[in-house]
Amino acid sequence: MSAKQVRDGLQQGIYKVIDPFVRFLIKIGLTPNAVTMIGLLLNIGVAIVFIIGGEEGNRGELSYVGWAGALVLFAGLFDMLDGQVARIGKMSSSFGAMFDSVLDRYSELVMFLGICYYLVRHHYFLSSLFAFIALIGSMMVSYTRARAEGLGVECKGGVMQRPERVVLVGVSAIACGVASSFIGGDYKLFIPGIPFHVFETMSIFTIPLTVMAVLTNITAINRMRDAKKALDFKDLSRKNSTASPVKNAAAAVLGALLLTAFAGNVQAKTLPEPRLFEVVNEVDTFPVPKNIKDMMFYVQRTPNTNTIVYQLNYKDGGVIDKDDPIHIFWIRYQEHGEHKELNYIQRKFAYGLKVDDLGNNKWKLRFVSYDKHPMYLVLAENGKYYVFTQINGKRAVLNRIYLKIDGGSFWKPNVLYIELKGTDAETGKEAIERIKP
Repeated sequence: MSAKQVRDGLQQGIYKVIDPFVRFLIKIGLTPNAVTMIGLLLNIGVAIVFIIGGEEGNRGELSYVGWAGALVLFAGLFDMLDGQVARIGKMSSSFGAMFDSVLDRYSELVMFLGICYYLVRHHYFLSSLFAFIALIGSMMVSYTRARAEGLGVECKGGVMQRPERVVLVGVSAIACGVASSFIGGDYKLFIPGIPFHVFETMSIFTIPLTVMAVLTNITAINRMRDAKKALDFKDLSRKNSTASPVKNAAAAVLGALLLTAFAGNVQAKTLPEPRLFEVVNEVDTFPVPKNIKDMMFYVQRTPNTNTIVYQLNYKDGGVIDKDDPIHIFWIRYQEHGEHKELNYIQRKFAYGLKVDDLGNNKWKLRFVSYDKHPMYLVLAENGKYYVFTQINGKRAVLNRIYLKIDGGSFWKPNVLYIELKGTDAETGKEAIERIKP
């Protein structure tokens, strides 16, 4: 099991625990933006605790660090609650997503302000430097994702995303405060032959900050590298789509010249007219999934060739799962064709399906992100399952969906059109339709 799968599993487990509290918040009338604001106020409280600890506490008095850590975790809980309040309460909005992102950055900056002040005030100068580097890395992790998504590239992953940072700071601060009660805040460990101590109670808090300083910047750099690959591919696709007409025109003109040379008795008017403005569809350069058993259809979209496959979902014994008849997964062509499951957010808000069992081996399917164009999974007379939908006003077997995306973000991509491709159920001919959402 990959680290990403573990992270998604833990996230879903936490959501199950906090969902009753989320429904309570919705019931008392709290909006997602209000929950986000509470999180910011709590992080301001974290900074205040650190600042008071720096002003009034002694160097070895680490109880302030412990209490600040507890408040960090409590504030971090509200970072998760706002998104759930928006989803469960059906109060999602584009501005809400932006408001959440902006206030999360303020929350993190304010928290690190308090940490750095405390460390400098008690003369932990080297540790304060690493705390500041961790702050830089934290901001860059968020910025690289936001900037890449603004250019139409999905840019996630890494080992030091915001939830991990909140947990690391909170748990290490609590551990430092608790340990000081047992071994003392001034405890120092010396090794014979080394003129300075190699460990002290405060190290329980500062060592994780140092680790964060390294890992956050590594994560930001890796995200930038991943984004570069996707953006280079996007640029190459655009160049190919614009270069193809020129190549086709050159080939046509050359063909005309050859025909003239070898067939001088042919009149000029009979020569084929060069197609100077022929356009090659970008989607034609995308790979086609092969050897996928029981694949119903697949979805592809810019800015990369990674493909979402929709195949029949059988239970043990070879029977279709009536509650969940379609299994959805990625083919990551940019990762050597590796198959991966959709994560929770992709399944619930982007590429997942709403399924209605209509009985008699027939299901109505709708995308969770776009339910205006229904599809139907049907057991045909030949004993095979097909997904039918309307293409150009006619019943057709769906084969492929292509989304042309130009910028935007994960939550609100700028979709120029949706292309449906299939086979006309009556004529057997290829059917293609483009829809502007």
